[in-house]
Amino acid sequence: MALQSKSEIAVAWRALSVMGQEFGWRCIPISTSGTVGALAGRHCRDNAEAILVGFRRLSRANRAAFPKGNGFRVEHADLEADGRKWIALIREASGSLDMFTLMVEDVLSVLASLGTADDGALFQAFLGRIRAWQSFMKSGDLALGPEAELGLAGELTCLKLLLTNGVPAQIALNAWVGPLEGLQDFELGSGAIEVKSTLAIAGFPAKIISLEQLDDSVRQPLFVCACRFRIGDDGMTLPMLVKTLEDALAVDGGSVADFRISLLHAGYLDSQAVRYVRKLANVSCDFRLVTEGFPRLTLGTVPPGVRAARYDIDLDQVAEGTTPTTEMLSTLMGW
Repeated sequence: MALQSKSEIAVAWRALSVMGQEFGWRCIPISTSGTVGALAGRHCRDNAEAILVGFRRLSRANRAAFPKGNGFRVEHADLEADGRKWIALIREASGSLDMFTLMVEDVLSVLASLGTADDGALFQAFLGRIRAWQSFMKSGDLALGPEAELGLAGELTCLKLLLTNGVPAQIALNAWVGPLEGLQDFELGSGAIEVKSTLAIAGFPAKIISLEQLDDSVRQPLFVCACRFRIGDDGMTLPMLVKTLEDALAVDGGSVADFRISLLHAGYLDSQAVRYVRKLANVSCDFRLVTEGFPRLTLGTVPPGVRAARYDIDLDQVAEGTTPTTEMLSTLMGW
C-alpha cells in the first residue's frame, strides 16, 4: 500500500468536491495492497469526506460492531468496484476535518504496515485502530500533558523491563491493560502491576485514583512498580522510548500494530511527537509487593458509607523492602 500524506488525501477530497455526480459515491483510488484497496470518497447525500477500504474475502460484518461518534461514523458502502466489499469511514459534520485527516492517514499507515496479511486480520486492524481513535478523541487534545507524559513513560519502562527479563513479547504486550481502562496497568498470571512515576528527588509521591487501585482482593499478588526519573540529556524523550520498544517488539515477535493501538488508547500519537521534548532518564524502577501493611485505602478497610476516594501516598515510606524483578516475575508467572 503506497502511503498517502495528509496533503495528498486533502487534494483528493477537494477534487471530489467539485465533481458533478448527483447520486451515490464519488471516489478516487488512493492506495492498494494485496487484497485490500482504498479510495478517497464523498457521498452525494452530505458530501462528507470519507475513505473507503475494500476487502475481497470478507464476510459481511455486523453493523452493530462498527464504531461511531466523536466526529465520524463507519458503515457499509454500496459500491460496485473490483468485486470488493467496501467499508466507509466518514466524517460527521460535527467532526474536525484536521483531526479526521490525521485519523485517515494513521489508519492507512496501519494497514500498510501489515502488508499482505489476510483480509480478516486487516479488517480487525482497521476497526481496532478506529476504536483507538474513538478513545483518543475523547481527551479533546492532541498531546499528553506533563503528568500523563511521565505516567506513560513509566508504563513503557515497566514494559521494557518485562521484555528484557524474559517475558515473551506478545504476552507482555497483552498484559499492558492500563490504556484499555484496566484497573491496574499490567495483568500477568493471576496478579497485577500498578505503575507509578515521579520526578521527585526526595520521597516518592504517588496518586491513588480509587479504592480499587491497590485492592488485591481481585488479582493477587499485586505489585507497585515505582519508576523514578530525572530530566537530563542522557535520558530519552517519550518518542525515543516508543521507538526503542517498537524495535524490541519487532525483534521478539510482538505485534507492533497492537502496541501502536495501545499507545493511541493511552493518548499518544506519532504525529505529535515533536511536542514531547523532555528527556527522561530512568533513575530506578523498583517493585513493591502490596501486603496487609501497605499504606492504602480499600473498600474493605474504609468506614461503611465511604464509596470512593482519591489519595496520595509516599512509596518511600513503605516498610516492606523491594522485590527483585526476577522474583516478582516468578511469583506472578510461576517460573
